[in-house]
Amino acid sequence: MLRPPTSPAILLTALLIAPLATAAPPSGDKLFQPADVFQLEFAADPQVHPGGESVVYVRNAMDVMTDRVRTHLWLVDLATGQQRPLTDGEADASSPRWSPSGDRLLFLSQSEGRTQLFVRWMDTGQSSPISNLTESPSSLAWSPDGKKIAFSMLVSENKKPLIEMPEKPEGAKWAEPFKTIDKLRYRYDGEGYLEDGYAHLFVVPADGGSPRQLTHGEFHHRGRLAWSSDAKRLICSANRHHTWEYEPVESELYEVPLDGGKVRELTDRRGADHSPAVSPDGKSIAYLGFDDHRLGHHLTRLYVVDRNGGDRRVLTPDFDRSIDDVQWADDGAGLYVQYDDRGTTRVGFVSKDGGQVRQVAEDVGGVTYGRPYASGSFSTAGGVVAFTQTSPERPADLAVVGKGQEQPKRLTNLNANLLDHKTLGEVQEIEIRSSHDDRQIQAWVVKPPGFDPAKKYPLILEIHGGPYANYGPRFSAEIQLYAAAGYVVLYVNPRGSTGYGQEFASLIQHAYPGHDYDDLMSAVDALAAESYIDPDQLYVTGGSGGGILSAWIIGRTQRFRAAVVCKPVINWYSFVLTSDAYNFFADYWFPGHPWDHAEHYLNRSPISQAGNITTPTMLMTGEADYRTPISESEQLYQALKLRKVDTMLVRVPDSSHGIASRPSRLIAKAAYVLKWFEMHRK
Repeated sequence: MLRPPTSPAILLTALLIAPLATAAPPSGDKLFQPADVFQLEFAADPQVHPGGESVVYVRNAMDVMTDRVRTHLWLVDLATGQQRPLTDGEADASSPRWSPSGDRLLFLSQSEGRTQLFVRWMDTGQSSPISNLTESPSSLAWSPDGKKIAFSMLVSENKKPLIEMPEKPEGAKWAEPFKTIDKLRYRYDGEGYLEDGYAHLFVVPADGGSPRQLTHGEFHHRGRLAWSSDAKRLICSANRHHTWEYEPVESELYEVPLDGGKVRELTDRRGADHSPAVSPDGKSIAYLGFDDHRLGHHLTRLYVVDRNGGDRRVLTPDFDRSIDDVQWADDGAGLYVQYDDRGTTRVGFVSKDGGQVRQVAEDVGGVTYGRPYASGSFSTAGGVVAFTQTSPERPADLAVVGKGQEQPKRLTNLNANLLDHKTLGEVQEIEIRSSHDDRQIQAWVVKPPGFDPAKKYPLILEIHGGPYANYGPRFSAEIQLYAAAGYVVLYVNPRGSTGYGQEFASLIQHAYPGHDYDDLMSAVDALAAESYIDPDQLYVTGGSGGGILSAWIIGRTQRFRAAVVCKPVINWYSFVLTSDAYNFFADYWFPGHPWDHAEHYLNRSPISQAGNITTPTMLMTGEADYRTPISESEQLYQALKLRKVDTMLVRVPDSSHGIASRPSRLIAKAAYVLKWFEMHRK
C-alpha cells in the first residue's frame, strides 16, 4: 500500500518548478502547484467499532521534513461526528483492529526502531506494546474471545555458508563476504534482495507475552487470518506443496490447530483460494479464489465452504466482476464485497445463498493519490459500512452507510483547507468506439483550470499501468499538475483493463501490446477532433504498463511531438529473465518460455519498433526497480542514441517501481514530464 529537504531530489525539483509554473495559465495561487503535494492528506483502512458507534481510521499526511507519508490513528464518533487522534504522532501507527468487545484497539507502531504490536485500552486511553518482535508482523487477527492475537511474521533461515574462509586477523578490513542465492524468488520490488526465511503464523496473549509459532516448514503463510468460533484453530491461505515456488498463483485454505496438531487442508483445486472469513455462527467459511487457466487476469469469485471443508459453492457465478474483499454481515445473512465496475470501485452485498450483488456504496478509493488507480477499502460492523471515499476533486475521505441509509455520509474533509481554495482541472467522462472492432471504450478528459473552449490546448495522453488495472474518476495529483500547466489530459481504460469483465481483460492475453493501441489512438482521434485541441501539440506518457504502451505507440506513429516513457518493458525476452516475478510472467503472460517462443517475445517488444522511432523520448526508471529493471529503459535509450534520436535517460536514485512513493519524487516526476514536453513545444 514508501531525507531531508536538502536532498538532491528536492533541489532538482526546485529547479524544475519555475518552468512548470510559467507554462500554467495566470491563475496565481488558485492553481494546484507542486508544493501543494506536501499538504495533501488521505484516509485509509477504516475499522468500524463492533457496536457500530465509531470508526477508527489511518490518517495519512505528508512530512515535508522527512519527505515521507506519516500515518496516525484517528477516531470518529458516529453520533456526534467528533474526531480525535488516538496516537501522539511521534511514531507511525497503522493496521488498527478492534477487539471483539470493542474495549481495546490493536495496532502496529514503532518501539525502539522495530515494528511491534500495541494495544490501546479505550476506557483509560493507555497504550502499550505487547510484543518484542525481531521482524515486522502482519495479518493481525483477534481471537473471538479477545484473549489472543494471531499474526504472520518472517522466521529467518540460518543457512550454513557454502565455503569457509581463513580466519581474519584481528583489526583486518576485508571485503564484504560473497552472497549466494539458490531460491527461485530471491528479490522483490520495494523490498530488495529477500532475507532467507519463511513467513509463519504466531499467536500471542492479548495482554502481552512470548509469541508462540504455530506453523513450520519451507512454506510461506501470508494474507488474511480467520479464527474458528471456539478460538482453537486458525484458518489461513498458503501453498504448502513442495512445488510452491513454481506455482505463483496457487494457494489453498488450511486449518491450523493451536494445540500443535496436524495442519488440515480445507480446499483442493488448481487455482487460488484466499481471504478466509468465518461466518458469525462459525459454520461456514467465505473466501475468494479462481480456477487457474494460466491467464494474465482471472476473475476472482466469492465462495463459501462448510466449516469441515465440504459443500463448496460459488456465490457469484454470473457476476462478471472480480471480488477484491469479503466480510460477513453481523447476522450472517449475507456478505459485503468490494469490486471494480468499469472505472468505479464499489461495495456490494450478496446473500449467503448467492444471487445478485446489490450495490451499497460507490466511489471507493483515493489512497493512490498520485494517479487515479482503483484503491481503498471498507469494513462493516453494527450495521454500519465504513469506506474510503474519493472523487476527482479529493483524495480519500472517510464515509459511512448506516442502517436504512441510502446515501453515504462523509465524515471527514481532510483537504478542505487546501483544495477548497484551489481551482482544479475539471474531469469529464467520455465514451469512444475503438477503430479495431467498434468496441465501447471508457475514458476521461481533464481540462485546465480556467478552460476556454475558444482556445487551442496541447493534449497529453496519460496511460495506466498493469496492464490489468484501471483508472477512473478519482483524484490524481499528477494529472492535476499537468492540467494546471495548461494541458488537456486524456486517460483511457483500453482493452485489458479490469472492471469490465473477464472477456474484456482477456482480449490482450498473449496479445499485449496489441489492439489496446487502437483503443488509445481512437480516443486521441476523438479528442483531437475537438476545436479546443491543437492537433499539432500531442504528447504521450505512462508508467509501467503505460510505459510499455507509450514506447509501443511512438514506434507505430510519429504524430506525438514528445514522449516520456516511465519504468517500461522494452524487451520481453530480457524482462522475463530479470524481473522479480519472472516465475509468473513467463507462464501467465506468454505462450511459453522465451527460448521456445523467441519470435513471439520479439514481436510484442517495443525494441522491435526502435527503428521507426523519431519522437523525442525521455525514459525514467528507478535505480532499484526490480519489477521493470532499469536495464529495460537503457536498451531503448541506447538504441535511440545510436539512431541519433533526441532522447534522455532519467535515473531515480534508490527508487523501486513506485517512483512517486515519496512526495518529492511525485513532484519531480511530474516536473520532468512537463519540462520535456515544454522543450519540444511547437
